[in-house]
Amino acid sequence: MGFIFPLRNRLEENHPELFNKPVSPQRPSSVIHGVPMIRQILSHDILLSYPYESIRPFITLLNEAANDPDVVSMKITLYRLASNSKVVEALINAAENGKDVFVLVELRARFDEENNIEWSKRLERAGCKVMYGPESLKVHSKLLLITRKNGEKLEYITQIGTGNYNEKTSELYTDLSLMTADMNIGAEAGTVFNALSIGNLVENTTYLMVAPLSLQNKIINLIDMQIAEAACGKPAYIGLKLNSLTDKVLIDKLIEASCAGVRIDMVIRGICCLVAGVEGQTENITVRSIVGRYLEHSRIYIFGAGEDRKVYISSADFMTRNTLRRVEVAAPINSPEIKKRVLDIFRILMSDNTKARIQQSDGTYRRARPQSEHDEPICAQEYFIEEAQKNAEKSAQKKATAVKVRIRQVK
Repeated sequence: MGFIFPLRNRLEENHPELFNKPVSPQRPSSVIHGVPMIRQILSHDILLSYPYESIRPFITLLNEAANDPDVVSMKITLYRLASNSKVVEALINAAENGKDVFVLVELRARFDEENNIEWSKRLERAGCKVMYGPESLKVHSKLLLITRKNGEKLEYITQIGTGNYNEKTSELYTDLSLMTADMNIGAEAGTVFNALSIGNLVENTTYLMVAPLSLQNKIINLIDMQIAEAACGKPAYIGLKLNSLTDKVLIDKLIEASCAGVRIDMVIRGICCLVAGVEGQTENITVRSIVGRYLEHSRIYIFGAGEDRKVYISSADFMTRNTLRRVEVAAPINSPEIKKRVLDIFRILMSDNTKARIQQSDGTYRRARPQSEHDEPICAQEYFIEEAQKNAEKSAQKKATAVKVRIRQVK
């Protein structure tokens, strides 16, 4: 398919009307420019939303860790990488600076096998410890653990993402990337890496959900909690954003929840083996698919209707290949600000009446439309593009104002 790219370039020159208006990822408003990323993450959690926001702060974090004398180790899982990967460059730099660098490379990433083998060789030559995961399971998780020594104490910085460490696809796929200094999450991420390093799997976790042994069962427990809430006459809710839904165990549990009165909203871009809106079975379930200029790729799990609702981001779809035959990680969103942001993202996706298709009770999909002439057309992806641009502009204005104030103070 390589001929497509020059064809695209020729078409763009002669028929610009066939193409979307170019958009660049924006500087995240949650990141303070000029302040080290490590210092910022140690003070509060940070969430990046690709491709609306740039992956650069994450690359900056890797480079800072590679050169920080207090960082003792970096551990990461790699599935798909860009052809000129800055992630690998940072890991190589870290190893050359004497850090303990552990890299788990998934050689069976479809279509990227050759690329991953070459990167593995480069990492090994630089002194990184490279492993290839359990023989019978793909490692699909997006997990980074930085261990830092602060005096006699250890500090963890953990990054959990829904998408690959790939600068190219971070401009094409919608993904979420959480960076946190939460010690509990860091300790469990360490448990995951320790298990993988000796070919074992994680059986029990408290904070993270880790497939194949500790994800599907935890999701079932969270659904059961919502069924119990509905049985007590309390508001019960489940929200899911996935690429695909094929896991029959989870499908049956969602149907059970619907029959119990739990309201369930799902944004599923691709394969969905559950039919929504069937009377007496799935009448409390809605399913919508959004296909736009970007590939919808982030996974979000929401359980509960009140202030104590639980929100997770994950690398795992609800497919048996993800829940039972891969190493996947889901992480809780603990920051109230970030939790609100993820819930807002889900709300806007559910409000899309431009690109969304809504599944009907016969399994077909019907394009969403504004319900009346007074309803505003909403395209979720365009909304997030404009939001990121506005936030970046506000941040730039604040920075300019601060510079002017400092200049006046110096004068």
